[in-house]
Amino acid sequence: MQPLLLLLAFLLAPKAQAAEIFLAVKIIGGHEVKPHSRPYMAFLRIRISDRKRCGGFLVREDFVLTAAHCWGRSITVILGAHNISKHERTQEVIPMKTAISHPNYHPKVNDIVLLQTPVLYLQLQRKAMLTAAMSLLRLPKRGEQVKPGMVCRVAGGGRLDLSTSTDTLHEVELEIQQDEQCISCYRRGYNGTTEICVGDPEMNQSTFKGDSGGPLMCVHMAQGIVSFGNKYGKTPHIEMKISSFLPWIERTMRRFQLQRPD
Repeated sequence: MQPLLLLLAFLLAPKAQAAEIFLAVKIIGGHEVKPHSRPYMAFLRIRISDRKRCGGFLVREDFVLTAAHCWGRSITVILGAHNISKHERTQEVIPMKTAISHPNYHPKVNDIVLLQTPVLYLQLQRKAMLTAAMSLLRLPKRGEQVKPGMVCRVAGGGRLDLSTSTDTLHEVELEIQQDEQCISCYRRGYNGTTEICVGDPEMNQSTFKGDSGGPLMCVHMAQGIVSFGNKYGKTPHIEMKISSFLPWIERTMRRFQLQRPD
């Protein structure tokens, strides 16, 4: 009996090793989504000394919410897109007019900005409605909170691993963590009042470079904004807690009423 068991163990070993290698190179982004199934998503093309990419999401006909560190000399907002390398008929490509960062923004602190695009509002007025490929994402009500153990979704067009980029929208499921996980991982400090700790450190799933500014979706609403994490894509990472910024978001959008561009 023992020789047979040893033979089986020998035959099965290469398959087990192959499985381990496959899991090690699994994409960080999870999986590609069905085209236009996340119609609130925005791709941001940002020009600084070179070009970079971020995500964002449509929260009013003329406002996209994203991370404040997604900033440059010019920002182009692309809505209604699944593959930004193609000229899809659903796409709207719009230059940003105004960026309103949180007044207490510092690198990795209060990392939230509203981008106003009045031209988009006029285009939507002409169409008379938001399309199936372009719609608003609901924000939480004041006091609504996510809890550790909840599994939420994050979508983005960032890198799939250290060396692989993509032009299509991907999504991954991530579990909300106890605040202590991020307190122990990030020396610069972690503020559970304004931030959410996301991603099981035992799982090879995470957002990565280029996903900043995208929404953390929990029960069909945006609860967080992808902010920052480990440079190698290891979890947990930190997201801005939208519910704590609601007064500022509402006040800002009231101040910048829908209007025709200059």
